[in-house]
Amino acid sequence: MTSDRAYHHGDLRRAVLTAALDVIRTEGPAALSLRDLARRAGVSHAAPAHHFKDRTGLLTAIAAEGYALFADALAGAPDLRERGVAYVRFSREHPAHFQVMFQPDLYRTDDPDLLAAKDRATAELRAGVATLPPTDDPRLSGIAAWSLAHGFATLLLSGNLDGAVGGRDPEEVFRLLGRLLLAEGPGAAG
Repeated sequence: MTSDRAYHHGDLRRAVLTAALDVIRTEGPAALSLRDLARRAGVSHAAPAHHFKDRTGLLTAIAAEGYALFADALAGAPDLRERGVAYVRFSREHPAHFQVMFQPDLYRTDDPDLLAAKDRATAELRAGVATLPPTDDPRLSGIAAWSLAHGFATLLLSGNLDGAVGGRDPEEVFRLLGRLLLAEGPGAAG
């Protein structure tokens, strides 16, 4: 019986999240349906609602998980450029999370788990900006760095850099952009 399978599923929450990430990766967030995800997970159509309440709840959980993974990916990078590389790597390794995280109209922006994960990621990004020489407005330095990393990652994921990057490693290309745009002198470490 379907309801028995739903009850004894094991980790239904993870199964639904995994199925949702697959759908987002291939078809985008607009294609999500809790009924379809239940079918993919082999559970009753009502089962996902026990964990997520609704589609927005599911997308909120994906965004929160994405920001937590993102913070982990950024942690430990020694400087801003390497945090940018970690940013690009994260976007390539977690494209569905990346899509949802930066579309706040898809999820509940006041969710406590989301806010905690987002705060951790923001702190990691700020720690990278703190490695830059002091400026009159460090917030603008942060916006410039975020724009470079996010823009590169977004263009890369959408296929708009295929010709420009060619067969080169996108992370190495981003490091080169960092050297070019951060105006490092000729003796700077690469």
